[in-house]
Amino acid sequence: MSRSTLLVIDDDQPSCRVVKAIFKGEGFEVIAAHDGSSGVARASTEDPSLVLLALRLGKEDGLVVLSKLKAENSSRPVIMLADHGELKAAVRATQLGAFDFLAKPIDHEQILVVVRRALETKALQLEVEDLRRQLGEGGSLASQMGSSPQTRQVIDQVRTVAGSKFTVLILGETGTGKELVAQAIHRESERRRKPFIAIDCGAIPEQLLESELFGHERGAFTGADRRRAGRFELAEGGTFFLDEVSNLPMSLQAKLLRVLESKEVQSLGAAKMSSMDVRFVAATNNDLQARVTDGHFRADLYFRLAQYTISIPPLRDRTGDIAYLTQRFLEEATIELRRPVQRINPDALELLEQHPWPGNVRELRNIVRQSVLQTKEHAIQRQAVRALLGKASSNTATPMGVRLNEKTLKEIADEAASVAERAAISEALRATKGNKSQAARALETDYKTLHLKIKKFGIRWQDFRS
Repeated sequence: MSRSTLLVIDDDQPSCRVVKAIFKGEGFEVIAAHDGSSGVARASTEDPSLVLLALRLGKEDGLVVLSKLKAENSSRPVIMLADHGELKAAVRATQLGAFDFLAKPIDHEQILVVVRRALETKALQLEVEDLRRQLGEGGSLASQMGSSPQTRQVIDQVRTVAGSKFTVLILGETGTGKELVAQAIHRESERRRKPFIAIDCGAIPEQLLESELFGHERGAFTGADRRRAGRFELAEGGTFFLDEVSNLPMSLQAKLLRVLESKEVQSLGAAKMSSMDVRFVAATNNDLQARVTDGHFRADLYFRLAQYTISIPPLRDRTGDIAYLTQRFLEEATIELRRPVQRINPDALELLEQHPWPGNVRELRNIVRQSVLQTKEHAIQRQAVRALLGKASSNTATPMGVRLNEKTLKEIADEAASVAERAAISEALRATKGNKSQAARALETDYKTLHLKIKKFGIRWQDFRS
């Protein structure tokens, strides 16, 4: 069995020597590069199993290097090495595709655990991909979404628009697979070897969003001690995906329109504009035309984004995909969870096909994964599915369904706050792949408080470890 190779990209040479010393006795081969360009070059020529990347590389931004590494090989795990003052930026790196991050100085036991976990996760992913190849599936959109007539229409639209320069607007309910469609457009375009950068316009506070998109120069504002690349810059040559674009504040809508029309971007504190080559894809689960009518979204930006529109039907309108998706999620879960489940009984599948799926494909995946986890036999039984579907239905209540004559204003406000807290915690766990310590830092709270909130809201943090 060949040894795993680790590439360390860090201009801190003593730190590189520490990493080499730790892993030499663990059977790893460690190679090093001390700047971003040589690191990307070594990753391309020597194909390491995993990369350890410093967030600060002299004057270079480690996030730019991360973007290049993921564009060159999206499946290779990258673990960020960050100083304690950079932990927020390190959390941001996980949103851009980093597997995890570690604080310096490096802890011997912690780095071993994280590296091994990253390599195990990669091995599982390769196992799933190999299974799909054996079944005759590839990385196509059909293999991810199904082959019902409604899905085939979406696939045809992707093929039609992918090779063009059109900006694309993807419409669909939460959980229908809007980001999968955006990735397919990128994958089938001439930009496929360049970065695919995504941002959820509703997940980042308005006061931080502009800096996140445009970046900033050193000294642009208090606390800006070095230059930081914005996500527009990280997407250079590739595709930028604006998820839930309807949540974009009006102040930034005008600036985004200017970027789209001029193909230029100006980071905060910069003296001049810089040209950019980025293809934009946007998505929303809202009626964007209605938001234009009520004055919450600019009409000119809407028409600039909707040069080509793809509407993804909800799962309840493409029930022909449910059997395929169920089998796909079952096979993935049995490999990941090491369970003996081989199939789902026909009467259990019938229940899935009759369910309205308010959470769409994401909800179906969660139900299948929970079924596999709880099943000790070779087949998922009808009663197990019925129990999980009943539990899911009881958790779908939102403040929109509150009848005002039954609750006080305070009760309504408390319920709305709880829903907002639950959504924020879920988003943080999704961004950090279920790492509660990282999520606590991202939410600027302590671990114990977050743990209690997760328990209070019944959030299964394990479901985000994907």
